[in-house]
Amino acid sequence: MSSPAHNDPSRWAHLPDMLRVHGFAALQPGPRLMVLGGVHGNETCGSLAIERVVAQFDAGELALLRGQLTLVPVANPLARRQLTREGERNLNRNFRPSAKGQAPADYEARITDLLCPLLDRHEVLLDLHSFQSAGEAFAMIGPRDNTGTLEPFARAAEEGLLALHLRTPRVVEGWLDIYAAGLAQRARAGIAVEEDAIDFGRGTNEYMRTRGGYGVTLECGQHDDPTAPEVAYQAILAALRLLQMLPPVAGETPPAHPQLLRLASVTDRLHADDQFVRDWATFDAVARGEPIGQRADGRVVQAPDDGYIVFPNDEALPGTEWFYFARESERRLA
Repeated sequence: MSSPAHNDPSRWAHLPDMLRVHGFAALQPGPRLMVLGGVHGNETCGSLAIERVVAQFDAGELALLRGQLTLVPVANPLARRQLTREGERNLNRNFRPSAKGQAPADYEARITDLLCPLLDRHEVLLDLHSFQSAGEAFAMIGPRDNTGTLEPFARAAEEGLLALHLRTPRVVEGWLDIYAAGLAQRARAGIAVEEDAIDFGRGTNEYMRTRGGYGVTLECGQHDDPTAPEVAYQAILAALRLLQMLPPVAGETPPAHPQLLRLASVTDRLHADDQFVRDWATFDAVARGEPIGQRADGRVVQAPDDGYIVFPNDEALPGTEWFYFARESERRLA
């Protein structure tokens, strides 16, 4: 697939090292929603959608009924200029402010130090992304309500309702649980794991939950999918309508319940010669025992159960996530 115009490097080549933040506040109190685009530099659909929404507010085509809306079209200018996932590291990992009195360790830490105070002033986050493999748009949510130590949470119903109203055919849960399980799996395999490695799995939504809010990641489709910007745009409007920050659409049908999948395992690429047996797309169904890939030493990697491939990455570096495996969940969003 050829790259569309929004992924033309010349469009973003002169982006300065600063965050452009757009804020709108209604005179009536209400929810405080923040929308992020471009957390990963090669994911441009959210940026285009946010710019479209900002233009409509500026033209008077949209107006807030209540609450506050903050939009950041490009959260990582360095990565965007390069049209790469990362600048110096993944902005959507270890997302927390620098320790008091400590200088930020890298470019992304400087960005995080700016974004965290913004998130602190909001209660709802919509983070717009896209993905490398082929596949349909889907939403990602956090844990069920719990008082555990990994990710305590008390707003799962509100988060699920937001995901439901984004109207994707699928919603995925279980990210941080499986990230933690993946670290334990590496440790058992004798791969060195730093003591605080779990923090590297915490991104924008995980941070928002620690602040008493909730958030949904919307994966709008494959990076170069020409429909992804429209998916992102409609999601922003859907979130605003759900929160009663924009008027409802007359005659709009209630959202259908999506298929809910729970991440069950992650498989790392161990060697550069590890190869998939075919080109997988996110949400390709697999049967228990079906070959998924082959290791460099000839061993076959098989599906552990009936389920679905998620985020297959044939460009994964050795020692990083090669693909995730998900099963259907019995949970309902709302």
